[in-house]
Order: sequence, then C-alpha cells, then structure tokens
Amino acid sequence: MSAKTVRPQVAEATPPVRHRSEDVRLALLLTYITLGWMTVEGAAALLLGWASKSLLLEAFGIDSLIELFSGGVLLSRLRVETSGAATAEHIEAVERRAAKWVGYSLYALVVYIAFNSGYGLFVAKRITDTHESAWGILIGVVAKVGMPILAGYKLKVATRLNSRALRADAVESIVCGYLSIVLIVGLVATRILGWWWLDSVAALALIPFIIKEARAAISGAPCSACAK
Repeated sequence: MSAKTVRPQVAEATPPVRHRSEDVRLALLLTYITLGWMTVEGAAALLLGWASKSLLLEAFGIDSLIELFSGGVLLSRLRVETSGAATAEHIEAVERRAAKWVGYSLYALVVYIAFNSGYGLFVAKRITDTHESAWGILIGVVAKVGMPILAGYKLKVATRLNSRALRADAVESIVCGYLSIVLIVGLVATRILGWWWLDSVAALALIPFIIKEARAAISGAPCSACAK
C-alpha cells in the first residue's frame, strides 16, 4: 500500500475588521484634502476668470467655492460624530440639511451662469483674453485627473458609513470633474477659433449637469454618476 501524503491544513486568514471610527477618520482626511484643494482651485479660477473675462473660469471658480461650502458642512457633521455625543437622529438631520444646502447653492450657480451668459452675449459682448485663460486650461486638466480619484475614495467611505452627506460631497467632486471637461474644451476652442461668444455659450453647457445634481441633493435621490 502506498502511503497517502497528508497535507497540512492552513488556516484561512481572517480579514481585518474595519471599525466605523477608522472610516470616520478617513472621511475627515478626505474632507480636509477637499477644503485645501478647493481653496486653491477656487481662488485661482476666479482670479484668472476676472483677469481674462472668462465666464467659464468664473463659473468653475464659483463651483469650487460651493464645494468648499459643502466640505465645511460635512466637516462639522463628521466632528459631531467624532465627539461621541451625537445621536443617530441628530447625525441624520445634519446630513439632510447639508445635502439641501448644497442643492440650493447649486441652483444659485445656475442663475449666475444664465445671467452672466446672457449679459456676455447680448450686452457686454465679453471677449476672453486667451493668453490669460491658458492657465485656466491647466486648472481644468488638474481637476480632470484628480477629482475622479478623490470622488472614488469618498464614495467608498460613504457606502461603508451609509453617509448621505458624504455621498453628496462626493458628487460635488464628480460634477467638478465633468465641469473641468467643459472648461478645457471651451477654453481650448476659444483660444484656437477666436470666437468671442464661445466662452459664454460653453458656460451654458454646465447648466444641465448642475440642475441634475441640485435636484438629487435636495430630494435625496441617488446620483446616477455615482453608479458609473
């Protein structure tokens, strides 16, 4: 009889247990990164937008300020939980309030873009300084690369925490990534073709994205972009 080879049994490795407090700390880190990023991005886009008379850059800068506001609201919500004194009902109320504030702010951005586009097209005939707006293209490229990565981490943590506020903030980052595409295309086309009206028309392309996100934030509906 041939001896049977006995293979030693190896115990399966148990995956480490992730505690909620670790996810909250990670959410705080992502929020601090967002606040720092949006401060620099918003200031640079607004200054370059005013210098170059580019409505696209101004709208992008204002969107950065809205995301800065959203991050500030989220930061206060996360600090409430880290204090250990908040009830689940209080956290839920803070999240609903944060999402609604973001939604209303986005509607304000729509009004700003619509008004300034009409003003630039029919009244002032704003002519974009394409030399100054070249730096705006760089801002758009950085946002296009970085924002989807940041949003991806936020969505993963938001799912684990079941945090509506963090999901809404992640969507802000997703929208910022979409807007950066419009920004890049609009500024490049204006620089190459030299059409003075193209900047204002391209800014109008931002409105459908912003309205869709504003509705989702206020109603609490899931974001379609998050599932992609």
